Formats: sequence, C-alpha cells, structure tokens
Amino acid sequence: MRSALPTLLRRLESGWKRWKTKPNDPDEDFFRKGNLIALRELALRRTADRVDNEMLRYRRTMSAAPVWQTRESLLACIGPDDRSEKVVRSTARLATQLDVPWHCVYVETPHLQRLPDAVRHRIMRMLKLAQDMGASTATLAGNTIAPTVVKYARDHNLSRIVLGRDTVRRRPLLRSSLADAVGALAGDLDVVQIALPERADAGRSADAGRTSTAESRRPPAWRAYAMSGLVCGVVTLATAPLHSVLALANIVMLFLLAVVLVAVRWGRGPAVLASLLSVAAFDFFYVQPRFSFSVSDVQYLLTFGVMLVVALIIGQMTAGLKYQAQVATSREERVAALYEMSRDLSGALMPEQIAEIAARFLKSEFEARASIMLADLDGRVQPALPTPAPPAGVDIGVAQWAFDHAEAAGHGTDTLPGSPIIYVPLKAPMRVRGVLAIEPTDPERLIVPEQRRLLDTCASLLAISLERIHYVDVAQTTTVQMESERLRNSLLAAISHDLRTPLSALVGLADSMNLTQPPPSGRQAEIAVSIREAAFRMNSLVNNLLDMARLQSGRVTLNQEWQPLEEVVGSVLRNMKSVLPGHHPIQARLPADLPLVHIDAVLIERVLSNLLENAAKYTPDGSPIGIGAMASSHEVLVWVDDEGPGLPKGREEAIFEMFERGRKESATPGVGLGLAICRAIVEAHGGTIRGETRPGGGARFTFALPRGTPPEIGDIEDTAEPADATEGSKT
Repeated sequence: MRSALPTLLRRLESGWKRWKTKPNDPDEDFFRKGNLIALRELALRRTADRVDNEMLRYRRTMSAAPVWQTRESLLACIGPDDRSEKVVRSTARLATQLDVPWHCVYVETPHLQRLPDAVRHRIMRMLKLAQDMGASTATLAGNTIAPTVVKYARDHNLSRIVLGRDTVRRRPLLRSSLADAVGALAGDLDVVQIALPERADAGRSADAGRTSTAESRRPPAWRAYAMSGLVCGVVTLATAPLHSVLALANIVMLFLLAVVLVAVRWGRGPAVLASLLSVAAFDFFYVQPRFSFSVSDVQYLLTFGVMLVVALIIGQMTAGLKYQAQVATSREERVAALYEMSRDLSGALMPEQIAEIAARFLKSEFEARASIMLADLDGRVQPALPTPAPPAGVDIGVAQWAFDHAEAAGHGTDTLPGSPIIYVPLKAPMRVRGVLAIEPTDPERLIVPEQRRLLDTCASLLAISLERIHYVDVAQTTTVQMESERLRNSLLAAISHDLRTPLSALVGLADSMNLTQPPPSGRQAEIAVSIREAAFRMNSLVNNLLDMARLQSGRVTLNQEWQPLEEVVGSVLRNMKSVLPGHHPIQARLPADLPLVHIDAVLIERVLSNLLENAAKYTPDGSPIGIGAMASSHEVLVWVDDEGPGLPKGREEAIFEMFERGRKESATPGVGLGLAICRAIVEAHGGTIRGETRPGGGARFTFALPRGTPPEIGDIEDTAEPADATEGSKT
C-alpha cells in the first residue's frame, strides 16, 4: 500500500492519466495526494472491519480465551438507578471521540426481578437511548452481575467496561463494588468509572451497578412469606409424633426439604424466612431441653449454624436455578414460536396467508392486533390485507413514511411516538416489501430489547416470505412467457413454411395469365398484376415471420466480414427503387472517412430495407427520406430520417416489440415485425437501436454498431478470395 502511492503519483506527474473533477477546471485533479490518502484510509478501515469480524468468528469457533487487544471497544453497564443515563451518554461521547464500537447491557438478577414496572420501563428507555446513539444493546440474565458482564465482554471481545460510581460511598465492609468484582474476575479488562451525580436524598443507597433504590422495591409479597411459615409449621407438626422414632439428623433433612420446596415455589426471600424458622423450630421442639430456646449441649450450636448455612445456600441456589429455568423457558418459547411461524410461512403461497400467519403470531406473543400493507411497483403503500382482527385507525401516510425511509414509526420511535400503532418496515434482502402495522394491548411491552428483537426477527421473516412469493410469481410468469414465446415461434415457423408454397403458386399463376393466348384484356391484366403484387406482399410478411422465428430461436449464425458501409447502403438503395416509387430520391449523407465495419452485410441490408420501408409506409408521398452515418471513437452510427408524423409519445421502445405497430388502428399494411427484426439483427451484432421524434418533425431511427479495429489493407489483400468467386457469392 505504501509503495503504490508514490508509484501512482509518479505516473500522474508523467502524464499517465489525468481525471478532472470538473470538465472546465484544469486546476482541480481527482488524483490528488489528499484524495489518495483518504482512499487509503477507507481501504484500511474496511480491511480492519473485515479482519475483526474474522477474528471474532475464529474466537467463537475455537473457544479462544480471554479478550484479544486487537481493537478498542467499550461496554457500558447500566442498572435500575435513574442516574445511569449519565453512563450511557458518557460512553457514547467516549466512543465517538475514540471512533470505536460500543455495547450497552443490563444484567437482570433474580433480586432485580422484583422491581416495579415504572423502574423496568425506565431501564428499557435507557437501553433504547443507547441503541439510538449507536450501541448494541442486550438484557442479560444471571445470578450475579460481575461474572455475567465479564462473560459478555469476553464473548464479544470488548476490552473496556464502563461503570457508574457514586461520589459518596456507603458500602458495608464485606461488600465489594462492582468495579472491584470485575477487576478481580478479569485482570485483562480495563474498568472505567463514571462519576454519578449526588442524589437529592443523601440517605438513599447509591450503588447504581448492583442494587435498586429502597423506594423502587416492591412491597414484600406477604402471601409468599405466610405460606413459607405455614410450610415450616406443617413440617413441625408432621414430625412431632415421630420424635421418638426418627433421629434428629433425619428431622433436619425434613426441614431442609421444606426450605427447598419453599425456594422452588416462592423464591429467595421466603426461602430465607423458611431457613430461620426451621432452625428455630428444630431448636424449640426437638433439642433438649425441649420447648425452650436454651441449649444444654454446646455442640448443638454448631448444628444450628450448619443447618442455617446449608438452608440458606440451598434456598439461594434453588431460587437462582428456578430463575435461570424461567429465563431458559421464555427463550425456548420464543424460539419455538419463531420456528412454528417460519414453518407456516414456508408453505404460504399468497400474501393473504402471510398476513394471517403474522396476525396469529403477534396475537399469541405480543397480545397485539396486526396487519400487513404491501407496496406496489411504484412504491405506494396499499391498504392493509384482510386479517381476523386488524388494528383500528391505521394511517396510510405514516405507513408510507416508514416505507420510504425504511425506519419504524409510531409508538416508541422518534416519529409520531404518541401513536398507539407501531409501523415496522418489512425489509427484505432486495428491497422493502411493505409495512407491518401493530397495535399492542400494552405498548410498553415492546420497549423491552428482547421483545423488540423478536418483533424485528418476525418482520424479517415476513419480508423474506413476501419476497419469496414475489419471485415465485415472477418465475412462473417468466416460464409461461417463455413457453408462449416458444410456442409462438414454432407456430410462426410452421405457418411460414406452409404458406410459402401456395404463395409461390399464386405468383406463378399470375405470371401465367399474362402468357395465355389471347392475352388478358385490360381489366383482367390489372387483376393479374394486383394478384401478383398481393402475393409478393404476403410473401414478404411470411419471410418476416420466418426470419423472426429464426432470430428468436437463436439458430442464425452471423457471417461477419469487414465491409465498407457505403457498399451496403448502395445495394439497399438499388433494391428499394421498386418499394419507394412515390417518394423523392433518398438523400444519403455518408462521410468519406467512414471506417470498415465488421458485419453480416446481408442482415444489415435487411435492417436498412425495413427502416426505409417503414418510412415509406408512414410518410406522405413526395416527402424526402434521409439516410446518414457517422463514426465515433467506439461505434458507428447509422440513421434513417423521414418527414412523417413522428413516433407515438411514450411508445418509442414499445414499437420494437413483436406485433407492435405505431398506431393500433391504421390502414397501413403490416403486422408489426419489421422493427422487431431490426432490433434482433442489430443486437446480434452487439449494437443498439432506438427511435425518436425529431424536434422539427418526423421520425429518426438510429442504430449503433461496434467500431472495432479493422485489419490492415495488406492483410485484406492476402486473404481475399478471387474476384469471380466474390461476385458469385454476392449474386
């Protein structure tokens, strides 16, 4: 890369190539040193992005440990504290200054599951803010925050973790901060702490990374704690008659079993209460002296301590595993729902079926009513497809905006956030196919990142299905058109072959009438001439049909040679004298320096003949017809002008189709194959043809042929055939 820049500069200084940014500005060169340096920087950035993605794939495939310091990256961690917004904004500014990617995560522990809805919605809004600022967001589930954060950082190769820090630290001695916990778990990660503003109430807890505020916690679920006490009482009453039968160790096991059951059913808090009540009941009812909390043997204190610790550990582990099982179950349900929807979409054959599948999925997963609005070929959103329960008040204007900008609109977005309906564009790999309108019962539910990602995945599946149906229709239509075209060509070839024999017979009979004795009278002679001319016209049409069938089937092989264009034009003008009896002599404007062209002379004569015949049909008698040519650096242009009414507006390309005529209702003979044959022949030579209406009136048909590099004159003379053979082939 370094050696290429000086080499290119030396070439530019020597006049190798000069491109101007402006045609009339000689001082502004495109290949300036600054432009080349910028292009080199862009190339290096693209290379770095590609190598970084390959490195991540390798680490995930090979399970490589810890973080590779290959690229700066940031990971912001937020909590339920309302001051976490400063962490998000500070990380976004730092990522912008360093020009590095960044992530933002929220770890939801079993303890944080008890947060009220208002706090949870605030967390989701902060994640949405981070996503709008360019972050990749995620909500993680784990028993503790620090190991979960470290695992996410290592999985995504994030080298810096950004955390919030209180200006006033009030922490128990045995309780470490989140930054200390992350540092102890991962010495290879950098920890950046953002100073959080002081609270209005200094007496509140200020650990933004681990705990929630006291006012944000839900009141205790007294029913669960009451049931915890009831379970402990039932175990105590059940074991009381068995005191003389069971050993104290077995009774301890029964109390531990009660703690496990409480943790599984009601969670961590009731399990802690059950642990304390179990130790107290065991001491009061079963340890000597009974019915007293006094202990006669000091060894029982160790039993109580071990029993309490074991009960607490079992309760904590059981509650944590229950939480993890709930999270895994929720994810499995989402994956299963997506699988069922994708399976149903794979069998859908109509857009209405896709709309029904989407409505059913969104109803079960989001408790929302939904409908799909497709776009036509012009990019205009159409009314919603019918569904069992469509959303009310769908605005086509908002849906059109979401379609045009390929961005979501409505509730929870930056565009019309007050709308109760969310408009999600259905972005397929090729283009946006439509808009998905959703009216959820609880709009705040879609703010959760997992739910929003589920919605985006659903929209992607719907868009891909709609695109699949579109291309299936295109393939079916194309297949039908190909079969129709093949059948039509076969019919044309068969009809043209079958018609040539009776047409030849008609021409022969018309000529025989003039040879009979006595010769036909004046009226009879006119009829014989009319029959002969009509037969010739029909024969010309049949020849066009046959030629078109051959060209469409691709069975025509070009006999290309280097030919002077003047000879081809002269041969056409000689042959067209009988076709253009009522017109003025054709005005030919051919420069003397026209180069040789590599063409099939017979077919190019057919093109010029059809263009001249077309001009004769649609122009009044006596009007001139012009034919000209010119050469450019890479092609040779040939055109035919007339003084007629010109081409129909908007049909300049359609008239080159088969069986298309300039005017549908016209007395001019023909079936609309002449221009189609011209285009097929010119395209077979690698050229193009077009028609236009001249500003001064009349039509102009222009076709371009590749110029190429003709051989030297000596080479032509060495390889030329004898003159008599050439003349014989032309004849």
